Amino acid sequence: MPSDGATGLVSGDVRRHNLSLVLDHLVRVGPSARSEISDATGLTRGSVTALAQVLVEAGILSQASPVGGSKGRPLTRLTLAADRIALLAVQLAADEVTALLVTLAGEELYRASRPHGRPMGDPEPVLDVLGDVVRDAWGAAAAADRRIADVTIVVLAPVGGRPPRVLGDIALGWDEVDVIAGLLRRVPALPPEIVRLESDIPLAATAELGALKSTGDAVFIKGDSNVGGALVVRGRVVRGAHGLAGSMGHLPVVPDGRPCACGQHGCLVTIAGIDALLDAAGDDPRPMHESPSAALEGFVARVLAGDDRAVAAWEGAVAWIARALQIIAAASDPRVVVIGGHWAALTTSIADAFQANRPLIAGPGSAFATSVLAGVLGADAGLRGAVEAARDRLLADPATLIKFNA
Repeated sequence: MPSDGATGLVSGDVRRHNLSLVLDHLVRVGPSARSEISDATGLTRGSVTALAQVLVEAGILSQASPVGGSKGRPLTRLTLAADRIALLAVQLAADEVTALLVTLAGEELYRASRPHGRPMGDPEPVLDVLGDVVRDAWGAAAAADRRIADVTIVVLAPVGGRPPRVLGDIALGWDEVDVIAGLLRRVPALPPEIVRLESDIPLAATAELGALKSTGDAVFIKGDSNVGGALVVRGRVVRGAHGLAGSMGHLPVVPDGRPCACGQHGCLVTIAGIDALLDAAGDDPRPMHESPSAALEGFVARVLAGDDRAVAAWEGAVAWIARALQIIAAASDPRVVVIGGHWAALTTSIADAFQANRPLIAGPGSAFATSVLAGVLGADAGLRGAVEAARDRLLADPATLIKFNA
């Protein structure tokens, strides 16, 4: 229940919850008057006024100049400030490391990418570049008089274990790698308690659904350096017992198919991954130094341009992509399927193949139909999802938010 008490900075679970309600509203809706926050959250106006005062005095919120209201009364709108806080997401991809530094409100402060040379099977040179990129971003935050409150390392690979580690990265030839430990050895000034390691897929799924204003139940599938996916139930990504739920690249859809690096046969990645697509298109094998993302970008461009061999290769793969989605859709009953990564540009062909074999109750025009949508964030989806998740963690912990902004 809302609390009208205003004693202390954060006094108890109810007060923390109410502070979070105010902050969350301002992030989701934007600058708002106290009366508008009250109406939207159910908090009393007196409670909102008291909570806002705490956050304004702590520098978390600022007040805009009064403007005319609907009844002629001036409205003073509150907006998110937290002028000292920054959030850092760093994506470790198959060919480069990219840093994105943003404000709590999502404004971009700094972005940089650096190639790591893709030394297959050797994580140390890659972690060296990761350390350099993080140090540079840390310096950029200091130059902007910001304190980094959260560092999320995003990897295009499955993550698991305690402490969390990369479980294996096919695109880099890695087995299990402790990325966080490697980063902390290279940047010892980095506070360990603010560093986390996440797989890009759940983050990308959440960010894409948010950008598309889609809520509820969904399936996300992404084709980039690898093939991955996520299941979203009631707005939350399903992680599974081992954090591997939704691993659609390793859904064994082709009976007696090719062996996969995961140990199974006939996985979707063996027919729709970039190496399989280039092989089907009759191309020479992709050089080991070439970025899988760049290779896929070139392949997609060929498909869109009507290149006969690329189109034929894609048509062979898209039937299996659709089959995988049909199986997942039958099991999870999503409202939408979102196509991410480089495959987003080919969403129409995926949607057509998906709809070609749907049960009548879920066919086009049915109240139970599943829409297939193209993602809009591209390679930024994982980074955006990381900073949004970091923001939400801070908003849920006002005391930590205020501490970092002091």
